[in-house]
Amino acid sequence: MNIRRQLILTAAALSLGTASVHAQNNVLRVGTDATFPPMEFVDNGKRTGFDIELVDALAKAMGKQVEWVDIDFKGLIPGLISKRFDMAVSAIYITDERKKVVDFTDSYYAGGLVVMVKDNNTGIKKIADLDGKKVSVQVGTKSVGYLTEKHPKALRVEVEKNQEMFNLVDIGRADAAVTGKPAAFQYVRTRGGMRVLEEQLTTEEYGMAVRKDSPELTKAVNAALAKIKADGSYAALVKKWFPAK
Repeated sequence: MNIRRQLILTAAALSLGTASVHAQNNVLRVGTDATFPPMEFVDNGKRTGFDIELVDALAKAMGKQVEWVDIDFKGLIPGLISKRFDMAVSAIYITDERKKVVDFTDSYYAGGLVVMVKDNNTGIKKIADLDGKKVSVQVGTKSVGYLTEKHPKALRVEVEKNQEMFNLVDIGRADAAVTGKPAAFQYVRTRGGMRVLEEQLTTEEYGMAVRKDSPELTKAVNAALAKIKADGSYAALVKKWFPAK
């Protein structure tokens, strides 16, 4: 191969490599566990929900395309740290424990833990009534730690998926479920037969988790969040996904 031809091929390879990097820089890989309506879930084979549409709006404001990575909730933080994706968005509460290993964007919604029981359950009227009862919780969520610390006498029934947690209450294998407020009220609105105790266990802030080595991404997402709040897009999503209960 003559030198001129070799130089041309080398230049072409470098050009393709640069194009590939630019294409990759235009993609935002986001990990989620789409089993938690109305935040993220699958409907007719398509991911949807508040978090899903919010990330799409943020990516558009940032000039990026979203590539979703499906993973169980308990694997979100480990998957983020191991660089399986760039950001984790899945109704994740901002906690001091999580902040030790990942960074968070500004809070994008206020939630909290609540107790959900069957309509005809007269044995659980207040939070203290959880003691001695079977309470279903999802592995890897703050519900597990909350019960362990605040209600050690409650009999935790830990499950992998959010829907399993509700199903156990529905069929009577658990007396109550402790979960996030949006998901609880969504279930009550759409399925019926359940009620949420008036007393809320905690007030929490949802945030998008980003690796500590990606401060520029955290800054960019925060800027995009401020932008869609200013132009009304954020308010429209809140109105759509959290109608008055």
